[in-house]
Amino acid sequence: MCGRIQQIVLPFVVGGLLWVGQSLEVKGADWPQWRGPNRDGRIVEPVAAVGWPKEWQKVWQVEVGEGHSSPVAVGQVVYQFARQGDDEVLRALSLADGRPLWSDRYPAPYEMNPAARDHGKGPKSTPVVGQGRIVTLGISGILTCWDTTTGKRLWQQEFSGRFARTSPLYGTSMSPIVDGDCVIAHVGGHDQGALTAFDLNTGKILWQWDEDGPAYTSPIIAELAGVRQLITQSQQFCIGVDPKTGKLLWKIPFTTQYDMNIVTPVVWRDLILFSGYRRGTTAYRLENSPEGLKPNRVWHADRVSMFMSSPVLSGELLVGFAQEARGQYVSLDPETGKVLWASDGRQGENAALLVGGNHIFSLVTTGEFSVFELKENRLVPQARWKVAESPTWAHPVLCAEGLLVKDRQLLTLWKP
Repeated sequence: MCGRIQQIVLPFVVGGLLWVGQSLEVKGADWPQWRGPNRDGRIVEPVAAVGWPKEWQKVWQVEVGEGHSSPVAVGQVVYQFARQGDDEVLRALSLADGRPLWSDRYPAPYEMNPAARDHGKGPKSTPVVGQGRIVTLGISGILTCWDTTTGKRLWQQEFSGRFARTSPLYGTSMSPIVDGDCVIAHVGGHDQGALTAFDLNTGKILWQWDEDGPAYTSPIIAELAGVRQLITQSQQFCIGVDPKTGKLLWKIPFTTQYDMNIVTPVVWRDLILFSGYRRGTTAYRLENSPEGLKPNRVWHADRVSMFMSSPVLSGELLVGFAQEARGQYVSLDPETGKVLWASDGRQGENAALLVGGNHIFSLVTTGEFSVFELKENRLVPQARWKVAESPTWAHPVLCAEGLLVKDRQLLTLWKP
């Protein structure tokens, strides 16, 4: 159970489930936002596994609608944001049995860019839960806040009156972040937008940085060079802003072919790591100067570009899914950028990565979920299971109830 102590008897350990063939108490962690509690893909650290199941059992399955938005789970509730027809729909379901608790919908007609037609009409952004609220950002840029318990819609904003376009070229994808009593989202569209903080309870705008349009990247918050800051990519830059005031602290020019800044930044010690479509992977260190924070490039790995897959950190190792060789797993030294290992190519179009201890979990878009063990900087395959029959672009969620997988139309809970 996410966020609770539970006794379970299962054959191995991962994601808050203690699966070791004996009864032990386990505290599962909530998964309230994009890439988990810390937005870094890290799950509850497992103990040594003694075996992997031959197959997973389907506990429940609910048709929720299309989209790449990942499920989020808090307590005994899982929330799923999806599309049905011309409506965007948010559902709250019982994590234990998939029973509907509440749902709400609003009209959100959307015309696809032909280049992104295969990905459907979304939504692509993952909701965020905080302070008893859940906030979604629809594919056309509609920002909405609900009460998590009752499903009452508290406020909603759409931005057609402020910007010529209300979403980037291929539809909104950035996932909002909650910081205290505010939620931060990059609203607007191609060439014109604003990274904006909204009061979580009222939707009132608290601050905005309006020097660039939004990208598809989801922000993180970290302290670097002694300064707490929100770090993200906009359409043309990598940036750091003060999450309390919106003041720009630093920026780095960063553009990709076809305007596809997508990868969530990663912080390792005092380094910020960025990657992008055919741009390699680069690490920066912030330096205090009389003019403020100054980003200095520390290393650049030209032959490791991450397109739609955000990397994870396991100890002293950066693990990612690079677009080179038509998709390959890689490991890098995060201090130097040295490529330590690369798998064979043609591993898949995209992989959603999670990390728990020295295990890496990967869901590729063909619906195959794999576990790897890190040994001498290499990813050694341990097991692979088929968990969906249609494309799986949404990130999976591992918690003590099992594995949540969202495919084209269905949300499924699996148990070993």
